[in-house]
Amino acid sequence: MKLILLGAPGAGKGTQADNISRVYDIPQISSGKILRSEIKRGSELGRKVQDIIEAGQLVPEEIVIALVQERLKDDDCKNGFILDGFPRNLAQAEALDTFASIDVVLELHVTDERIISRISGRRTCPGCDATYHVVNNPPKIEGICDACGEELTVRKDDREEVVRDRLRVYHEQTEPLIAYYKAKGLLKVVEGQDRLEDTTRLTLQALA
Repeated sequence: MKLILLGAPGAGKGTQADNISRVYDIPQISSGKILRSEIKRGSELGRKVQDIIEAGQLVPEEIVIALVQERLKDDDCKNGFILDGFPRNLAQAEALDTFASIDVVLELHVTDERIISRISGRRTCPGCDATYHVVNNPPKIEGICDACGEELTVRKDDREEVVRDRLRVYHEQTEPLIAYYKAKGLLKVVEGQDRLEDTTRLTLQALA
């Protein structure tokens, strides 16, 4: 299964991507994780990306598109993949059409106000990028990552004013993809629930 996950920042795409990855044994591919991996490796591209980010600029689309295209050539993508955070706009979606055939696009829908109220409880592992929530998806030991034991952190961009700005950008740039993929007959919508397990159940039902 070749899947795109859509949803506003904080809608819970990462958590559902993890669940889908385990159930279908396909990799979760996040453009953000690819970029962070290149930075952490200290590659030439990683240093270039880091300079761009530290200058407060957006990473050029051609770099993001090229990274995703290369990642999809890896052996673990032969049976399918989950794209989380890519494409972010119509230009990226049209580029994706030239090198990948998508089976289904799943929108995880959560209202802005619910996202803002829940996002302040989000915690992230700086070591392995795992995400948690103090109420909905807490780690086994408070403040510690289950996977690698690193101390969890609160991201600077989880502040309310930053979240509202990210939501605005999502509605302007990424939300048009919903109509784009609906017109292709690929779109399925899952309403995010208060309980994580309920959202997971609905997500897996939509993909069955």
